[in-house]
Amino acid sequence: MTFDLSRPAPRADAQRSRKRLIEAATSAFAREEAPTLKDIAQDAGVGIGTLFRHFPTREALVEEVYRGELVRLCGRAPVLIRDMPADRALREWMRQWSVFVMTKRGMADSLEALVRSGALTKSETVVLLTEAVDVILDAGRASETLRRDARADDVVAALMGTLIVACSPASSDQAARLLDLLLAGLRVAEHR
Repeated sequence: MTFDLSRPAPRADAQRSRKRLIEAATSAFAREEAPTLKDIAQDAGVGIGTLFRHFPTREALVEEVYRGELVRLCGRAPVLIRDMPADRALREWMRQWSVFVMTKRGMADSLEALVRSGALTKSETVVLLTEAVDVILDAGRASETLRRDARADDVVAALMGTLIVACSPASSDQAARLLDLLLAGLRVAEHR
C-alpha cells in the first residue's frame, strides 16, 4: 500500500460541505433554469467562498453533478434486472434516463462548455450508457424476453435521438410514447 503524502486528506467538515454543495446543486439544477451559485451555497448551508474553494467555476460544479448523476443512473441497471423482468427493467431504466435528461436544463450551457473544452466528452457518456444498457440486454437475452440481435450502442443511439426530439418536461408524454415504441421493437415477438 502506498500513501500520497503530497496533499493532506480533506478535513471531515470540508468533506461534509462538499457533499452538501453537490446535493444542493443537484436539486437546484433539476428544478431551476439557471440557479445562482449564491443560492446553491445558501441551500447547502455554506458561504459562497466555501463553494468556490471546492468548485472554482460553475462548470466544475456542473461537471461534478453531471458525472455523479450519470454514474448513479447507470448503476441502477443491475438493481433493476434483479428486481424485475429484463424488458420491464429496460423500460424503467429508459424512463429514468429520460427524467435525467429532462431535469438537466439548468446545466445545459455549462455542459455544452465542458464538452467544447474537452473536460467532458460525449464518448464518456456513451460508454457509461452503453455498458448499463448492455447489462439489461444480456439479462433479456438470457430470459428470452429481449431480442438476441439488439445492440446496446444502437439502443443508446435511439435513446439519444428520442430525447433530442422530446427533451423537455412539456414533451414528456411524447418521450414516453417513443420509448414504448423502442421497447416494443426490442422485445421478442411473443413478449410484445
